Amino acid sequence: MSQSNYRFLLFLFLFVCIGCAKKGSITGGLKDTIAPTLKISFPENFSTNFKGNQIKLTFDEYIKLKGLEKQLIVSPPMKNEPLIIPSTVTKYLTIQIKDTLQPNTTYSFNFGQSITDNNEGNPLNQFKYVFSTGPYIDSLALGGRVKDALDREVESFVSVMLYEVNEKFKDSVVYTSAPRYITNTLDSLKTFRLENLKAGKYLLVAMKDRNNNNKFNPKTEKIGFHKQFITIPNDTVYEIELFKEVLPFKALKPSQVSGNKIAIGYEGKQDFSKSKPKIILKNNNQILESIVTQFPKKDSLQVWYKPIKADSLLLNIKKESYANDFSVKIKNQKKDTLSISAVQTGILNMRDEFTLESSTPLVKIDKSKISIKDSKTKNTEFTTNYDDFNQKLVLNFPKNTSEKYQIQLLPGALTDFFEKSNDTLTYKLETRSESDYGNLIVDLQNVKRFPIIIELTNEKGEILAHDYSEKNTKIEFNFLEPKDYILRVIYDDNKNRKWDSGNYLEKRQAEEVIYYSKVIKDVRANWNDNETFDLSIPYTPESKKKEDKDKKTKK
Repeated sequence: MSQSNYRFLLFLFLFVCIGCAKKGSITGGLKDTIAPTLKISFPENFSTNFKGNQIKLTFDEYIKLKGLEKQLIVSPPMKNEPLIIPSTVTKYLTIQIKDTLQPNTTYSFNFGQSITDNNEGNPLNQFKYVFSTGPYIDSLALGGRVKDALDREVESFVSVMLYEVNEKFKDSVVYTSAPRYITNTLDSLKTFRLENLKAGKYLLVAMKDRNNNNKFNPKTEKIGFHKQFITIPNDTVYEIELFKEVLPFKALKPSQVSGNKIAIGYEGKQDFSKSKPKIILKNNNQILESIVTQFPKKDSLQVWYKPIKADSLLLNIKKESYANDFSVKIKNQKKDTLSISAVQTGILNMRDEFTLESSTPLVKIDKSKISIKDSKTKNTEFTTNYDDFNQKLVLNFPKNTSEKYQIQLLPGALTDFFEKSNDTLTYKLETRSESDYGNLIVDLQNVKRFPIIIELTNEKGEILAHDYSEKNTKIEFNFLEPKDYILRVIYDDNKNRKWDSGNYLEKRQAEEVIYYSKVIKDVRANWNDNETFDLSIPYTPESKKKEDKDKKTKK
């Protein structure tokens, strides 16, 4: 080899070595965003004349099950749940059927988004395995969406059911039997689609099935229904509104909770504004003087009685068609004493009324021993309103902005059921300036009927301001604290000035609630905000998606 050739080979070798020695970073390639797919199944998906009790599914990559207990929907429901194995990472799934299959019936296993790949968690969206025990697959479908009758948002995983209407059908079917077909709302739009249906007549029901038994429990669950039976096939898009029924009054076993008080729990949220329970307390045959009040923030009543020596007391309770008798053991316990607390301290908002709460029920209010003075020490006229059931005393007086008030209750101003009275009580409050508040003027359009209730709430649904209209379509909310508000209108069809829920057996829907299509963002201080609320264009889940997108954009 010549010297020139030798030098050329040496130079080429060094060049390759230098190129190989360059620094670099090891990458894993592009992120996997592809969901697993079903490679093969036995029997084949959409098989007919199915006879077995086992199904085998093979996927193109390793998968894992995520939230299967919530997402798997078997339609029609099976009395004994199928077994899906294994629950560990695998390429193969086996469905073991542990129920007797109905003849000539199309079955669907909808896995929702519970099947994901093992590495990145990409879901195999709405994967379904379908078979028929008859000669063909039922192919009809039905769709719609679910909303909450009162709340702006509906919960996830609402069951939507079809019950076959035949000679055996009864309205009580939702309490006693599984539906013929079932699906679930999974996505943020709360839409549903029932597939592989056969032609027929059905009852359409939505249910928040908290114990997952496909049966309605009115104590804990919400329900919604289409008032008329539906026929399939049809191309109607249905909307079902969920509501929580108001349960009939039922008292639970009472117990003594202090030396002068018995507590009685009751079922369901009750409205006692028009009909309070009547309770008679006896010591043997002697009727005892007593007062009944609401236990604060609990579904319980309080029965106050003056201390007495007795081993037990008899209690009779009645409300409408309900009546029951109880015996309560009495022990020597510490007695409740009178204490007064103010709901508002420091700042008194212009929309609020100054309220006092008493630990024991009041029986006497002496206005002559109560005074309200402004910053000029001028006495302010006031009225009192005592809510004896909730043990709240409201002092009503005209308020001025940027003012200071001193409220004083002299000894003996308030006397309770046990003849105890207050010591001197002094409360110092002040109001903000008018420029600290915002005003909201709402122009209502396309109101279908009157009267209506107009409410401003926060995100939790707590009512912050309200108005009532029998004909006006221009509503003014003055002296609002600067914050976000949610606006809704209730059609008060029974004219009782409150929203009323529905009842399944009575085939009564809840009163209609229409939400404004957007959140009223940041009502500004010292500003008039004008909003036009067209009730024919209500809030929809699509509005919510736009709100969430706007929030992300701002961030």
